[in-house]
Amino acid sequence: MRRKFVWQRHDERGISTILFSVGCAAFLAATTLAIDVGMFMVARSQAQNAADAGALAGATALVFNSYTDRSASGPAVQGAISTAQANHVIGEAPSIGTADVTFPNDPAGQPTRVQAQVFRTAERSSAIPTLMGAFFGVPTVDVWATATAEASPANAITCVRPFTIPDRWVENISPPWTTASTFDRYYTSGPKKGQVMTPLADAYPPPGDPAYDGYKVPRDVGLLLTLRAGTGNNIEPTMYYSWSMPSNTGADDYRGNIEGCNPTVVHMGDPMTQEPGDMTGPTNQGIDDLIAQDPGAKWSTDCNCVIDSAFASSPRVFPIPLFDPDYYQSGKVNGRNATLKVANWIGFFVVGRNGNNVSGRITQILGVVDTNAGPAPAGAFARALRLVQ
Repeated sequence: MRRKFVWQRHDERGISTILFSVGCAAFLAATTLAIDVGMFMVARSQAQNAADAGALAGATALVFNSYTDRSASGPAVQGAISTAQANHVIGEAPSIGTADVTFPNDPAGQPTRVQAQVFRTAERSSAIPTLMGAFFGVPTVDVWATATAEASPANAITCVRPFTIPDRWVENISPPWTTASTFDRYYTSGPKKGQVMTPLADAYPPPGDPAYDGYKVPRDVGLLLTLRAGTGNNIEPTMYYSWSMPSNTGADDYRGNIEGCNPTVVHMGDPMTQEPGDMTGPTNQGIDDLIAQDPGAKWSTDCNCVIDSAFASSPRVFPIPLFDPDYYQSGKVNGRNATLKVANWIGFFVVGRNGNNVSGRITQILGVVDTNAGPAPAGAFARALRLVQ
């Protein structure tokens, strides 16, 4: 009997079944790791994409729709929600409600940020089902993500058009300032030519000066301007001057820089060389081509914003550089060549063209942040969008 037990102890028959069973369990565990964990990683990445898109959409709505409307039904909240939900997480829209879109302050204490949170969790009845985890008692997993975008003041712009208008000034001679005012600061003739007019003279405190009163947000958003080519020596709010942008070699390039996007980055204080010759025709042709790119877009006075555009940002919205009216006029009356200098900028939505007049509404605009340039002025129209968290 003892010999029989010894023989059975060394018998290896059936060991393959045991090894096969252990192997199957290991294979199942490895499959769970490969399939479910891989899916969780994809879900987490997709959730982060949805949160990023939602936060950026909210910040974009602050810039182009309303910088002050942070209500549950406002464009920033609703834009963040709809955009986040359009980015599916494992085939389904993530859960995001009005309470999941918030507006934290930036480090300077300014309300420039939009935060969006998205969820696919059991608490929201949207947890992600596992494929193999159910065999181990894990039928679902929770995935969520948070992103914060910032619409910070921009100190530089690009895609500007090759014409410029004067910045708004302090109208002292015939107050208040209107779009029909003229900038009058210096005597243009007589023994006092080139001197500041007394006892009153119009003034232009530059950006950064506490007395600066140029175009500002939100006061001037929606203001209607009808631009016309500048003639003579008068400086009027709606009178534009053509300027020769880098790489501009003539009328065709000038027209192309209106209907397209010149990548030149423009800063405050940059000089501008006035374009020689009459550019009224190329301006009109370029504006017509620009309108044709998005013919259905229109301005709504209800929201002070562009509606019915075929684009997330209508090409009919572009930045216009504003020149320093004092710098320009003082040069002319003091015998210096008439020179233009960028003082600030506005966003401009082209409403239409009537003859040689181009009408449009002032609006906010996207800009860029140049770390080598100075700070953006208070109340500036240009904002730079970026993810900060």
